[in-house]
Amino acid sequence: MMLSREDLIADDAGVVQHAGNPAIEQRRLEDGSAIVPRADRAVIEVAGPERKSWLDSITSQAVGSLQAGESTELLVLDPQGHVEHAAAVVEDGSAMWLIVDAGDSAPLSKWLTMMRFRAQVEIRVRDDLFVVGAMRGGDAFDRIVGAAIRPADVPVVWLDPWAQVTTGGWQYADAAEHPGAEYAWAEAIVEDADQLADLPIAGALAADALRIAAWRPRWAAEVDEKAIPHEFDWLRTAVHLNKGCYRGQETVAKVHNLGRPPRRLVMLHLDGSESVLPSRGDAVLDEDREVGTITSAARHHELGPIALAIVTRRTPADAPLSVLSDDTRIPAAQETIVPADAGRTADIPRLTRLSRRKQVDPPQA
Repeated sequence: MMLSREDLIADDAGVVQHAGNPAIEQRRLEDGSAIVPRADRAVIEVAGPERKSWLDSITSQAVGSLQAGESTELLVLDPQGHVEHAAAVVEDGSAMWLIVDAGDSAPLSKWLTMMRFRAQVEIRVRDDLFVVGAMRGGDAFDRIVGAAIRPADVPVVWLDPWAQVTTGGWQYADAAEHPGAEYAWAEAIVEDADQLADLPIAGALAADALRIAAWRPRWAAEVDEKAIPHEFDWLRTAVHLNKGCYRGQETVAKVHNLGRPPRRLVMLHLDGSESVLPSRGDAVLDEDREVGTITSAARHHELGPIALAIVTRRTPADAPLSVLSDDTRIPAAQETIVPADAGRTADIPRLTRLSRRKQVDPPQA
């Protein structure tokens, strides 16, 4: 994946962090004029006549009825309901495409292969393909749709479902107007990104800032060995509560029905006077007591420094918190995403359950 320009700053893994000015890049993403090269993503192709029913039986999401052009996301849970893997999913009519964090492609493909048994499926990590992201509704989106692979005449473009509560899902966030409602993110699988080289490029710092502001958990950033979907409000889009049995379903049902997951996701508005941005894993404090950790942080072009953090359920929702980053203590005001009493019986407003939206038509030549 080329897109090499002198103004692009990348990390050691080749992930573009910014193109000179993350704040301007955020605005360009929002107005639909910029793309994000996703070297931090990998692609797994799942083909074969039984791919839908097979994936449906071993993951948290109902994918058995996905039609060509439709997309969703799924989780792979361990027997105790902890999140082991997560993937964006696109069905093109001939194969199911999984977009995953780059570091998870080998472990997930290995697990899928172990679970194949006699199912008529074929699993391949596609190192020859790349992922490019953009916000829907602008020229950049039209361009990535045009550049996307289409083995079955359908562009392989994932539409992030976070803007809505998908069929079979449940929202825990006590928000009549969820900040994710305007988060119209999309990612295309492409063979040749050079045809997009004339578009403005935004880096991971800009993309993460918009994601955090939308309360959107990232597939790997927010997850640790104790993570269960409820703690991140991930039942909105990655779990179908009315589908058949799968590994970890007992925990999903139990925590949802009884309520009160052990931890909860919050967004933190950070004091920017110290000009220090916390890192993943930095401690979140209630006075001098450690109550959680930072999962991701960014500087938003309107909100300033913000972060997602996972804190204990018993952390008071109105408690003034702080973040300890190296030797710097950063005051933080919390915004509740998952309430302490989250569950089926909690008395909070619900957004309308909407069906998955079908893939948009590609630009006409």
